[in-house]
Amino acid sequence: MLIRCFGARGSIPVSGPQYVTYGGDTTCLEICGQRRVPVIVDAGSGIRRLGNRLLAEGESRFSMIFTHSHWDHILGFPFFKPIYAESTHIDLYGCPMSQGDMRHLLTRTMSAPYFPVPFSALKAEIDYRGVCRQPTLVEGIEVSSIPLSHPNLGLGYRFEESGVSLVFLTDNELFHPHPGGRTFDDYAAFAADADLLIHDAEYTDADYERTRGWGHSVYTQALDLALTANVKRFGLFHHNQDRTDEGVDAMVADCRRIAAERGRADMEIFALSQESEITL
Repeated sequence: MLIRCFGARGSIPVSGPQYVTYGGDTTCLEICGQRRVPVIVDAGSGIRRLGNRLLAEGESRFSMIFTHSHWDHILGFPFFKPIYAESTHIDLYGCPMSQGDMRHLLTRTMSAPYFPVPFSALKAEIDYRGVCRQPTLVEGIEVSSIPLSHPNLGLGYRFEESGVSLVFLTDNELFHPHPGGRTFDDYAAFAADADLLIHDAEYTDADYERTRGWGHSVYTQALDLALTANVKRFGLFHHNQDRTDEGVDAMVADCRRIAAERGRADMEIFALSQESEITL
């Protein structure tokens, strides 16, 4: 399984010399299993670069999965060039959110006065599918889901193929229950023994004094989940829009120190960037 990250930033895209290492684009992952057909997770601003690459490589068939519909996870969709090509076929997966299904939500974002090109102008063939209850095969990868603890609902995913597993839990507040969310123990069971856990690690303890209830976790809480779930690798994700490269580096160093103190110096700990490429 190959995982490429095209955006690891949270809330809003950023730019500047202080963000060079981890990048400023918002959430977008590409996952490729043995079939080598791209599975795209979320359409943050990073999907623009992914779309350009897919067109350059002649890729015209892929699947898309959404975690939820907050702006930073969908704002790149209208700038994803393959949706304007008749040769493109997309299997679009998602479940009804509190405001409607993904087709309805994407249509609303591509309407006046928010965007000049309507959703009806898309030329790609899009088939709408669900990943709500039981595991679903997506391009040969088994995908199971769990509700996120986040305002307005959302889904986290576990991707499994040929004995390897990726768990992706972005926008997840571990110790503040949101309606429909699950407990820390539930998330630990969902992520148990995964080869890689990518988890929301947006805040420091100081941040959390004013952001409790906003739908994101303190990085040490996310590390606790990784340790409890006994994962092999832990990737910090959804970097705060004001967090500099130096600040993210400090979080990673602290996580490695804590893991070593708790007898898990063998766990690979890193922060994802918009250039990350990981093979499981």
